[in-house]
Order: sequence, then structure tokens, then C-alpha cells
Amino acid sequence: MQNKKAIIKIPPIATGIIETFRKGYSFSDFKHDALAGLTIGTVAVPLSMALAIATGVPPEHGLYTAIVAGALIALTGGSKFNISGPTAAFVVILFPIVKDYGIGGLLLATIMAGIILLLMGVSKMGQLIRFVPYPVVLGFTAGIAIIIAILQIPDFLGLRTEKLGDDFLSNLGIIFSSLGTINPYEMGVGLFTLILLIMWPKFKIPLPAPLVGLIVGGIVAYFINNSVNGADIKTIASSFTWHANGIDGNGIPPIPPSLVMPWALPGPDGQPLVISFKLIHALIGPAFAIATLGAIESLLCAVIADELTDTKHNPNAELIGQGLGNIIAPLFGGITATAAIARTATSIRSGARSPIAAIIHSIFVLLAVVLFASLLGYVPMASLGALLFIVAWNMSEAKHCIKTIKTSPRSDVSILLICFGLTIVFDMVIAVAVGVALSAVLFIRSMTHASKTSMIENHPELDEITNEVVVFDINGPLFFGVAERTIASFKSYDNLHKKILILDMKDVISIDGTTISGLQSIKKQIFNNKQSLIFVGASTEMILALKRAGLYKIKGRLTYCSDFKYARDIAKKWLNDLS
Repeated sequence: MQNKKAIIKIPPIATGIIETFRKGYSFSDFKHDALAGLTIGTVAVPLSMALAIATGVPPEHGLYTAIVAGALIALTGGSKFNISGPTAAFVVILFPIVKDYGIGGLLLATIMAGIILLLMGVSKMGQLIRFVPYPVVLGFTAGIAIIIAILQIPDFLGLRTEKLGDDFLSNLGIIFSSLGTINPYEMGVGLFTLILLIMWPKFKIPLPAPLVGLIVGGIVAYFINNSVNGADIKTIASSFTWHANGIDGNGIPPIPPSLVMPWALPGPDGQPLVISFKLIHALIGPAFAIATLGAIESLLCAVIADELTDTKHNPNAELIGQGLGNIIAPLFGGITATAAIARTATSIRSGARSPIAAIIHSIFVLLAVVLFASLLGYVPMASLGALLFIVAWNMSEAKHCIKTIKTSPRSDVSILLICFGLTIVFDMVIAVAVGVALSAVLFIRSMTHASKTSMIENHPELDEITNEVVVFDINGPLFFGVAERTIASFKSYDNLHKKILILDMKDVISIDGTTISGLQSIKKQIFNNKQSLIFVGASTEMILALKRAGLYKIKGRLTYCSDFKYARDIAKKWLNDLS
């Protein structure tokens, strides 16, 4: 006997970069990628700092995320265009982790989430994004946007507040009770930056609004701080300190990301994190939340990129790339990364042709850290708050929400509003779980109405045997939601004193175990009454499922027919044999 060699299927990886070079990559393509990478790099620097600060960690950790995870995911992922890095969607998940477990706990949870994403990709779960309904996504992203906006109010207004937590209502209470501490100079810088960010695109000048807003905001804050006594406008340099290689400094360290173990970084008490089974167990829930949101956002981003470029990504390879990025980046101080929809769209509109654009974007951020760290320290916290207001507004997709509420079925509107409320009051994971569950229940309900069974005693195609045969015409899916009703209609056949029951299943699109179990009871009842059963038009898959359940062909008692004409001829033969 010849031995067959086992075929080992290698999980898809780096399909984006491989596809790029397989089709050919020219110098012209590189020029387009370089321009797109530089453009998106100028956007990524301020956003990465702002999102890291919003998460509760020093700004350099956001920059390290864009550098390490941005390049690694581009190299190993399944999309040619995704730009990965820190994103606003994660703020509401990561902020509580930092509060409860410190930055060390956040990086450890990110590694765990990366492992989960990697396993999702290897086990080919990339298509599961199709099972998250659009109203669910719209609802929880709008909720996240509201939370992000609320968290920026203290920096935007210059409030002197106690540290905000992860409870939305409590945070509102803290902010309202601190409104008397507004710093008019910080509020002025924040408003100036916000207006500039809103108005800048109208000038049609080819410079990213976030870069211009933070530069101009930094210049204004610098002059106010140096010319007005007591202005005290907080900047990155005045808000953050660092220690590296035996050197202390303010703002952002002018060094590239270096290898650091998460457990060497501070836990919730400011001391190095202590790894324990209890800690790992406590971080499993947050890690799954990170992985779930990371998968949803990354694959949604890839779908949008496909629509903009008429390409096709590999969802499983993208999950593997995201997993690798989130495993490796924390070892260099990076926080959670995922594909960023706004940055990806900007990159595509700037002419990106391949993942090389994402790699160039990471190199640009690296150079910004090494060469301009001291200048980044002048960025005002109020300007970063203004930038995140814009991010939150764009993320909320207010126009889509309003349109959905006005035009969609009431069930979709209910799901959107429920997910929105649950995200704000509880968290995104609960919102998604409840939203998907409600969508499933509503879908089952609609399928129940779509499934119909009608009894036809005098079928026109039965000719002279119509008095001996009854036909049930079945339409739609046969599943647990309609099984009891359908089986009950079949059982009424027992009172008709017919000799043969024909089930017309040509319009049945699926059948489940509950219905098959009911058909087994119907078969037993029919056989006890010395009667016969014919299935017509059932698909090959349905017939195999029925046979596996014990509904085998029995001459004169049970059979399967491809069409009604054949079933009529079989019924005539069986009736003749009985007479």
C-alpha cells in the first residue's frame, strides 16, 4: 500500500505584500507610495500622540505603535492598503485597563489579544465580520465617539479635575463639578485649534489639517505662556516626563523604540508589573475585548479599502498580521494597534499602491521621534483635545446615524440605539454581544414569517389518484423556529385517511436538526398507520441529512423524487401494488 504524504496547509500570511510584488512593482509605484506614506505619516504623528494620551499613557507609546505595528502589520497582513496604528475606537477599552493595571498591564493584555487574533486568523475566522450587522457597528462606534469626546473636555477647557475613570456618568459628574476651574487661555487655544481644524480643508492647501492645527496651536501656546503671567497652558513637555538610558527628560524621548518587557513597566501602583496567574486571568476579558474590536475594525477597514481600490483582501491573513503586530509592538513599548479607517482612506486618496506606503509612514514617524521629539513637546494638551473632538465627530458618522434612524426599519433603529446606549453605560463588548443577539432573534422572527406550509388535498397533477394522496407544499427554511408549526400541519394528515403523504420541498432552502427530529416522528406515525411518505425536490444535502437521521428509502413506504411527475408515477405504482 502506497503511503500518502500528509499535506500541511500553511496559514495565509503577508498576502498583501506578496501580491504586490507578484504582479510587479515599478519605480512609479514606489513614488506614489512614498508620497502617500509621507502624507499619512504627517497625520499619524499628532494622532498617535493624542490617542496614546487619551488612553492614559505617555505620547511616545502611541508613536512607537505606529512605528512597529504599522510596519509589521503592513508586511504580514492580508490587505494592500490598510494603515495600522493606535485608533480612537480602542480608547474606551484601553483607558480602564491602564487605570486598573497600569501601562504594563495594558501591554500584557495587548500581547494576549494579539495571540487571540493570530489564532482567529489561523482558524480562518476572518469571514465572521459578515455576521456583525451594520446597525450594531454604527451604534457602538457612535457610543465610543461620545465617550472619547467627553474624556477630552478637561484638557480642552484646562479644568483642574480629579482623574477620570471608566464610568461615563461619574465622569460627567466630575467634569460638571469642575467647570469653575476653566483656564481661559487653554480654552482659547483649544477653540482656536478646533476652528482651524474645521476650516483648514476649505483652503485646499495640500497639508494635513492635524499637522497644521497642532503646529499653529503650539506656536500660539508658546507665545501666550511666555508673554502672559499665570497663563500656564499645559503642553506635552509640561505634562509628561521620561527616563531612558540613565537620562531624564520632559515630553517625548528622542530615541527609537527599544526592546522592553511589559512586566518591567509600571503596574497600577507605579511599581514594575508582577506577572501572576491572577493577573493573567483578570486580563483575559479585556484581551478578548481588544481582539474582538481589533478584528471588526481591521476587517471593516479592509472592506472599505477594497471598495475604494477595486481590490480584494485576505481576511484571515489580515487577522494574522494584526495578531503579529499586537504581539511584537508591546515588546517595544507600543500599545494596541488596528487598521485605521480614516488614515487608510487618506493614504489611498494620496495615491498609495501597496503596503510600502504603510511602511514609509512608519519610517516617517520614526524620524519624527528621533529628530523632532523636542519640538513635539511644545504641542498643547488643549490642541490635542481639539484634534480628538474632530476624530470623535468623524467616528460617530452622525449623518449615517440620522439617515439610518429616518429611513431604516424600526428593528434596525432599535438595535442601533440599544448598542449606542449600552456602549455608553456599560462597554462595547456588551453592546456588540447584545446587538448581534437581538439581530439574530429578529432574523429568526422574519424567517419564521417567511416559512409557509400549505396542504393541498386535490392537487391538479395527481390525476385519478387525488383521493388517495395528500400534498404539503413547503416554502422557506425549515428550522427550530417553525418546526413545531410545520410538524403539526403534517400530523393533520393522520385524520384525512389518505394512503400517501407527499412533501413538496423544492422551495425549502434549508433544514435543521429540530425539523429532522420532527420528521422522524412523522415517519413513525405514518408507518404505524400502514401509510407511505414521498419527499419531492429536496436538495442532495437535505437528502443526505435525512438519511443520516434514519429516513432511508424503503420500497413502497418511503422514497425521494427529483420532481413531481416522478413522485406521481411512484405513488401510482405503490397504490397499484396495494390494490
